[in-house]
Amino acid sequence: MRRLLVLSIALLALMLPGTVLAHFKLNMNVRIFHVVHGPDGLDIFLRTPMSYLVADKVGPSDGDGPPAPAPFTDTRMEGGVLMHTVAADQLRADPNGLGQFAADSLRIETEGRALRGDVVSVRVHPIGMEPGFATREEAERALGSGSAFPADAGETYVGDAVADIHLHVPAGAPVGTYRLSTTADPGLPGQEDTANLVLDHRGDATRTYRATGLMSDPIELSGSVAAAASTFVIEGARHILEGVDHVLFVICMVIGAQTFGALLARVSGFTVGHTVTLIMGFFGLAPSAPWFIPAVETAIALSIIYAAADAMLRTPGRERGNLAAVAVTAAIGLLHGFGFSFMLREILSIDAGNVWQSLLAFNVGVEFGQLAIVALVWPAVIVLRRMPGNVWIGARGAVALSVSAIASVWVIERSGAFLG
Repeated sequence: MRRLLVLSIALLALMLPGTVLAHFKLNMNVRIFHVVHGPDGLDIFLRTPMSYLVADKVGPSDGDGPPAPAPFTDTRMEGGVLMHTVAADQLRADPNGLGQFAADSLRIETEGRALRGDVVSVRVHPIGMEPGFATREEAERALGSGSAFPADAGETYVGDAVADIHLHVPAGAPVGTYRLSTTADPGLPGQEDTANLVLDHRGDATRTYRATGLMSDPIELSGSVAAAASTFVIEGARHILEGVDHVLFVICMVIGAQTFGALLARVSGFTVGHTVTLIMGFFGLAPSAPWFIPAVETAIALSIIYAAADAMLRTPGRERGNLAAVAVTAAIGLLHGFGFSFMLREILSIDAGNVWQSLLAFNVGVEFGQLAIVALVWPAVIVLRRMPGNVWIGARGAVALSVSAIASVWVIERSGAFLG
């Protein structure tokens, strides 16, 4: 029993996420590509963190001094830390030079040939001053007129700036299926979590694709509804499987079920709950006050403690009715659904094309991820229950206590953000 407990704690500790509020990504981790098909090629409207364009272009150090600033940036020391700011005059004098960095790193391939984009226009905005970019019309307006950098922006850290770039990609004819990727590696912390949204506009039809990371592996864009939706299914599954708090809750939910029927009731309830609030949260049908996000995260951690305690105390013959099981896990699913929805809303605007298809596909992916956890854990539960002695009781207790310990730490951390 003691060895099981120590082993479980060690394994679960390895799963602890690096940040407590893991569902809520910063805007600086998002890139949006609008790809508009025309009679002679493509027009690409890209919104990207400016740091992704210049972070890998810092010059060598001159002697013992700091490294030379990257193009379109200035540097200075603040409290012993080298800070990078937007070089506004340089940017206004040669905005297309910044856009060329994006053009050089973008790879478009179709029918065995590579296409190259030409820079049409560039605009840089401090975060909070950027215009809308969710739709094709908004992207075209954002890059249609105005200064390369707002006159009233003031000093802006590069990490707090987004770059909007319009590239024209001549192909000599309409483009059918093509592959899109990027080669730049800015070397930034968390860049592997970059949320990429690609909206492919073909006449009146828009297909929305989703990818994570730097897109070094190409995305194939064919105009297929199924292909576009599949990218959101993958991201939904990825989100629950990489969300350690969701994984731990599902594990406890499974080991607390006494029968297969009870398991189905619990899974069904959780599905209903997270589906409802995923939709509500995405469409803004939830409080917008600063306290709400940390409050939800704290409640999710508390729900894990409850599920662990329920799993440890549940004994044969004490399983609640299936209707009650559905109600309880549905209530808890409401909390977890908000966590899913806020992450999705960071990258997919309400007025984006095919929003309902994308939302449904993401939720299907979440469900696939949940079922994958169930499929892995339930057979192990059956095997352990058939073993002699107190093997099952000890193993269940070790897992439940370990999960409770981790969730208790989260409650303290998250409630601090909530109450603070």
